[in-house]
Amino acid sequence: MKIAPYFAALVLLGGCSGSADREREQEKKPATAKVAPLDFVAAKAEESSISETPALRTQVILDHLGFSPGVIDGKEGQSYFAALRGFQTANDLPDTGKLDEATLAKMEQWSEIPATRVVIIPSAFAAGPFFPDFPADAAEQAKLPALGYRNLIEALAERFHTTPEAIVAMNSASTPVGSGKAIRVPNFPNPKAGDANGDARGWNDTLQRLGVSPDQPQADRIVVDKSEGVLKVFGADDKLIAQFPATMGSSKDPLPIGKWKIQGVSRNPDFHYNPKLFWDVSDNTAAQILKPGPNSPVGVAWLDLNKPHYGIHGTNEAHTIGRAESHGCIRLTNWDVARLAQMVRPGTPATLQP
Repeated sequence: MKIAPYFAALVLLGGCSGSADREREQEKKPATAKVAPLDFVAAKAEESSISETPALRTQVILDHLGFSPGVIDGKEGQSYFAALRGFQTANDLPDTGKLDEATLAKMEQWSEIPATRVVIIPSAFAAGPFFPDFPADAAEQAKLPALGYRNLIEALAERFHTTPEAIVAMNSASTPVGSGKAIRVPNFPNPKAGDANGDARGWNDTLQRLGVSPDQPQADRIVVDKSEGVLKVFGADDKLIAQFPATMGSSKDPLPIGKWKIQGVSRNPDFHYNPKLFWDVSDNTAAQILKPGPNSPVGVAWLDLNKPHYGIHGTNEAHTIGRAESHGCIRLTNWDVARLAQMVRPGTPATLQP
């Protein structure tokens, strides 16, 4: 992600904020509540000047239900309309891609859910580690112990499935951001904790930091639809159970149309950077092995297809999903690929269609 001057709009604090502030915030927690280190507890909500538009609330609901609109920003774009069509198809509604009367009626049971909430940033989340001088060059990235977030705002954006710009817009310019501080974010609850896949390479921690529960519906097959710009997940009854916006291929590296299968899932993978596989990188550039992290070129997970060098993976540029090209692979946001990684298994059929 390119981190621009909008970070100056919020006051970033270090891992330690004043103890008196922390004590006041802790008083707001229910006395009997069991709070995990990465849980965001509710804060007393101040009067908000932001407008919780129908689009913003609908994005939050759709994401909760597994029909991802990509980043939650309240904007009505291609990914938002595609998510609506996915929800409509799954619920036997006309797939208009609009928030029409039939769709509103179906969503009525969630109509009272606020689009945003105010939470306290937990100290374990605020502790990072962060890499503020994150390099663009692969050789320099290879020197890092992990490809983590640049700062707390970037981490918060991924945890709440949004963008740094949207978080800035939801808060005042003077809002302090740090351990124990209150901040307004899209309304995503703490994910269910659990032991996911034996916690290989810290996967449980990754899921918590992305707001993703380890328990996800199981996929019988997936379909990558280039014309719609989405990855669809179908259950055992061939019902559409989830859908994610995707970036797939380019004129130089077209999507490999055909019937494939998922051979395996690598969670928090190393990235073997081979310049010979990229047409836009000089072959004289040295190969590198990059450590895992959300700012890895493949994000937090790699789902390997039975076609050499092709897979489904995350991204370090969530806001570009559905808006940019790829080198032939299928890219999802980190939170969506984390969900998908919990849905599939080796041998899951994957159809890539035009």
